[in-house]
Amino acid sequence: MPTSYVFSILVQNNSGVLGRISSLFSRRGYSIESLSSGDAEKPELSRVTVVARGDEDIIDQIKKQVSKLVEVVGVTIFEDDKAVYRELMLIKVKTTRSTRAEIMEITDIFRAHIVDVAPSSLVLEVTGDSKKLSALIGMLEPFGIMEIVRTGLAGIKRGDKSFPSEQDE
Repeated sequence: MPTSYVFSILVQNNSGVLGRISSLFSRRGYSIESLSSGDAEKPELSRVTVVARGDEDIIDQIKKQVSKLVEVVGVTIFEDDKAVYRELMLIKVKTTRSTRAEIMEITDIFRAHIVDVAPSSLVLEVTGDSKKLSALIGMLEPFGIMEIVRTGLAGIKRGDKSFPSEQDE
């Protein structure tokens, strides 16, 4: 069974670069499980995090193809034990007077925050790894989940070294 890999792609912050990266994946038939993008440490750069599934040969091919794009400054594939991953999720759950306290207890356990309160629903904000978010969903399903919005994975290498390193620039 193919494994999921996390790519960190540092790119020049130009219009359309995210579209070129995602179309490269789709043109070659590679499936994107998660895609997130945002400003990097320098204003002229953005960091794109892509989660893709495949065997090692496919993943190596993806890395080579992405590296060839003009705006790409660098590409690395994270090793799970050498990176920190987080994702943001907003989840709207049904509630009543009788279930609100129990949902709030679950919210505290998962270190989530209530960001909106309505008579028959709560919106929770939570960050964490995918396992944590999935566990929270499982705990809230019996109450009735109305909506879920997830940002996609963001990751960063552990330790003192950065990507790309000063030597790469």
